[in-house]
Amino acid sequence: MNPETWLLLGLGAVAIVVAARWIGGRAGLPPAALLTVIGILYAVLPGPNVALDPHFVLTFLLPPLLYSAALDSSLLAIRANLRIVIGLSVLLVFATALLVGLGFALFVAGATFAAGVAVGAAIAPPDPVAALAVGRKVGLPPRLITIIQGEGLLNDATALTLLNVAVAAAVGGSFSEAKAGWLFLLAAAGGTAVGVAVAVAVRLLRPLARDPLPANAISLATPFIAFLAGERLHVSGVLAVVVAGLIVGHDTPRSGTGASRLQTTAVWRLVDFLLEGFVFLLIGQQLPAVIRGLKQYDTSTIVIAVAVSIGVTLLLRPVWLALTQAAHLLLRREDEGLSAREIAVLSWAGTRGVISLAAVFTLPLTTASGAPFPDRDLLLFCTFTVVLVTLVGQGVTFAPLVRALGLRANEVDEARQRNEARIASVHAALDRLEQLEQDEPANTAAVESLRTRMQEQLRRYEHRLDVLQSADSDEVPVSEHYEAGLRIRRLTIEAQREELLRWRDAGALPDEGLRRLERELDHEERVLPERPE
Repeated sequence: MNPETWLLLGLGAVAIVVAARWIGGRAGLPPAALLTVIGILYAVLPGPNVALDPHFVLTFLLPPLLYSAALDSSLLAIRANLRIVIGLSVLLVFATALLVGLGFALFVAGATFAAGVAVGAAIAPPDPVAALAVGRKVGLPPRLITIIQGEGLLNDATALTLLNVAVAAAVGGSFSEAKAGWLFLLAAAGGTAVGVAVAVAVRLLRPLARDPLPANAISLATPFIAFLAGERLHVSGVLAVVVAGLIVGHDTPRSGTGASRLQTTAVWRLVDFLLEGFVFLLIGQQLPAVIRGLKQYDTSTIVIAVAVSIGVTLLLRPVWLALTQAAHLLLRREDEGLSAREIAVLSWAGTRGVISLAAVFTLPLTTASGAPFPDRDLLLFCTFTVVLVTLVGQGVTFAPLVRALGLRANEVDEARQRNEARIASVHAALDRLEQLEQDEPANTAAVESLRTRMQEQLRRYEHRLDVLQSADSDEVPVSEHYEAGLRIRRLTIEAQREELLRWRDAGALPDEGLRRLERELDHEERVLPERPE
């Protein structure tokens, strides 16, 4: 395709991604499922189509998506739930791959165990993007958000390592569970070390991060540096990206300036929005390539292979969560277990995505002897079917399930915690002002003026905390006075902005001055909460 065609396809994709977000927000449907269906519809129409290049996805799309998710995650929260996260992201991935391999070897005519493990490794790691988008919207508790995030960050490294071992066995050797485990440990240890090293390097560049533009450049380059370093050292580049992102995200509040953090956050939100949208469109467009090679298989063989793949994917996850919870109760561990409602939600949060397709598309066309890779077209179709069933089926029904179970965060507790933290931060500021007043007596007037403002802020926070502590429900109480204050402040900001525009239009204020003053109002407007908290 010529550059103009690529440009038109790109602009069309942006338009579709924006429209899907708008439609999904009003219809209550997850944009990921909508985009996947739109991609399928486009794929069957005449015209240019975009083929999935697995190496492009794994090199250019996966690192920034994983890094952004890691920046948005909590290192402390993942560590607090590490037992569950490791169980889902490592042990369950191994169990899924091995069980799918066993099912292929026993029930699919002519299939080998190694080929089954390969497709099992591809479909084992959930892509949490769709589930997290819905989960945040319906107010899932923070602990479940953390578990879904942590699993999605770590399971790709497990799956890709296991896939490489299975492919090597299918091409010319025999599959060894011990070898797979040993290679995974080496890849995980090396990837972790690379991620830590990259995070340390980013920390050393902290002085440059005070300027928003270099800060954004460093942030955008970090995931690719971590991934390439890991791959060149033959360890897990995926895990290197995740570890670097978790450490950098944990350090971000201490580094840089407020301006650089605001701009970096905005940049990554845009990157996520566009890349995730393109990825789900790309998934749907692979339908022709997936079904092209199925003519050589009997219908019964295809049905059995798909049934094994979907059956293991959907059934093993809830069984695994239930068994691990039973073991947790039996061993009486100190960390908090999972309730039945939490197990149900986590069981239905296993949507698969582009990583599964990219992984299975990396399967070689031939073995070492030059023969075709065993059942490659069938494995592609099974993976696409699992992705489609989970992404559309589970994605559309996830929100109704969460609402039906009544599992949502306690908004009052969260708002109370935030207000307690606000009060503590104001007390720290007042203590610092008192110390400054003693150290710098010449600045007493400035200190006193700021103290008056901080004390008024403290009174507002304490009043809000009293209201939250007296609340008798899980929903944040609405205060007419509080909401009226927010509405009035927005109206006054709008009036200020209109007056600045009149000055500019009358030639009394240059555009540079307008942009600077408008940016001040934009920042003030941005910190106003959309709802009481």
